[in-house]
Amino acid sequence: MGLRARAVFDVVELDTASALGSGSVPALGTPRLLAWLEAVTCAALDPALADDEVSVGTHVDLDHLRASRVGARVRAEAIVVAVEGRRVDFDVEASDGDGDGAVIGRGRITRTVVDRERFVDRLGPINPG
Repeated sequence: MGLRARAVFDVVELDTASALGSGSVPALGTPRLLAWLEAVTCAALDPALADDEVSVGTHVDLDHLRASRVGARVRAEAIVVAVEGRRVDFDVEASDGDGDGAVIGRGRITRTVVDRERFVDRLGPINPG
């Protein structure tokens, strides 16, 4: 435990709810916020994994609390709070990176550590049709 990572992201037009199809407003879309928070969970955990291991997201509980406009800066952080076997739980939080530092989102993300090759093999071939 104790692993953590932080990153800063700038909201661009492609990050908005209207661009992502998750709403019709020109503000940071929840799917993008989640993607950024998942990215910091990976950044926290990846250095601790063996070369043949990866982690996959298995559960998300996220509250998107405040809107962020295009041009805003968002700080995302993930902290490992529990490890049970291959399961790793993170507390995640995103905050306003330019202004008052207000929390814009928080929650919990669970990742599971798996063998990379076995996981990819289980996906099977791509079915084009």
